[in-house]
Amino acid sequence: MRVVFMGTPDFSVPVLDALVAAGHEIACVYCQPPRPAGRGKKPRPTPVHARAEALGLPVRHPASLREPQAQAAFAALNADVAVVVAYGLILPQQVLDAPEHGCLNIHASLLPRWRGAAPIHRAIMAGDAETGVCIMQMEAGLDTGPVLMREATPIGAEETTGDLHERLSQMGARLIVEALDRRASLVPQPQPDAGVTYAAKIDKSEARIDWTRAAEEIDRQIRGLSPFPGAWCEMEGERIKLLRCRRTEGRGAPGALLDGLTVACGTGAIEIIEAQRQGKRPMPAADFLRGLHSRPARLD
Repeated sequence: MRVVFMGTPDFSVPVLDALVAAGHEIACVYCQPPRPAGRGKKPRPTPVHARAEALGLPVRHPASLREPQAQAAFAALNADVAVVVAYGLILPQQVLDAPEHGCLNIHASLLPRWRGAAPIHRAIMAGDAETGVCIMQMEAGLDTGPVLMREATPIGAEETTGDLHERLSQMGARLIVEALDRRASLVPQPQPDAGVTYAAKIDKSEARIDWTRAAEEIDRQIRGLSPFPGAWCEMEGERIKLLRCRRTEGRGAPGALLDGLTVACGTGAIEIIEAQRQGKRPMPAADFLRGLHSRPARLD
């Protein structure tokens, strides 16, 4: 098929690779514009932009698709379908209607649960037992379109958002290729009204750990916010990011270090597996402790 691909971050790159490998003609790649990054604040192409250029594909990065000129340029590509995954811009109805078979979205949740911006983070933070990927026919509403394909996967007890991000990206790449192959036989299934939840964008205020909460809640917070933005606490006035953990047995005053990097919570305890000091790389708990001048009594 003649495909317009629309995506921006790392999550989208395996999907682009899979479409190319499957032999689809990529008419154009759309992504968000380069953003200032690094110490020099020079514009840096997005991961999809960089990958598309490496593949020799034409790239467009309009700041908006609301202008008539941008919509006309999109329609002039005469695409059979647009594949959209974590693009980051709203698609006006004129864009949704332009490809012969419309626009298909790869969404990293089991719709209608976790519509919106941060479905992977929210699934872990809510303690969901499973999540998955849906291939959805896009319409004007926020992730409200009918679902063409879905596949579920369990969420591991120690899995982070970063881990799940990689698995769901690969799953989405596989499913969209299958969906395009089977497009004529797939029957769109409207989403039910029951079970709708919204995955609001992560706010940095959610990242501070409150050790008076239950170990189960803190465990989900740490895993759900890893690697970005990273749940954090303070250790003798220094901000520490906690990136991997597991629930364990233990009792003590909230925040007290019981053994190694096992921390008492309001109820229960968690064992920190990976942590990161300011200006340092992430490191396993044993290496983290070896790097300290003295072992602190608690985390705040």
